[in-house]
Amino acid sequence: MPDDLAVIESLYPEAFPDEDLLPLLGELLRESSTTLSLVGKIGGLLVGHVIFTKCHVAESAGADALLGPLAIAPAWQRRGMGSTIVRAGLQRLEDAGVTQVYVLGDPAYYGRLGFKTEMRVTPPYELPPEWVGAWQSQTLTGAAKPRSGKLLLPRPWLQPALWTP
Repeated sequence: MPDDLAVIESLYPEAFPDEDLLPLLGELLRESSTTLSLVGKIGGLLVGHVIFTKCHVAESAGADALLGPLAIAPAWQRRGMGSTIVRAGLQRLEDAGVTQVYVLGDPAYYGRLGFKTEMRVTPPYELPPEWVGAWQSQTLTGAAKPRSGKLLLPRPWLQPALWTP
């Protein structure tokens, strides 16, 4: 993946022209012991990237992950690449014993991938009212009973600006 870094770094400003996710991306990529980073390629061309960050719910046992960011080159959006790399990541996480995956994103998009509105586990910061339904989770096979509490994340995610418009 080191060979792909420059392409990954160019992908995020294209996919998110109104957001600067490069500082977060850089920190998460350096945290390789707590992240799963996957790329999507078509014919050798890197067109997508996703990161899953290991985390857990306060006062709870269990392995959890946060999905994001996910970026697909604009020319390749709406062609299934995002779904493909997210599903590949979910399978790898499940194989590694992760039982719950959280995401802050478009409910219409992530709902197609099996995510549902999350009400029991809260993100690290209060979300704005207009984002109702955007905080979601998916239970992977073998999950224990539902947990509740605050999601505890590594330092790169503890920036309030990442959780507000």
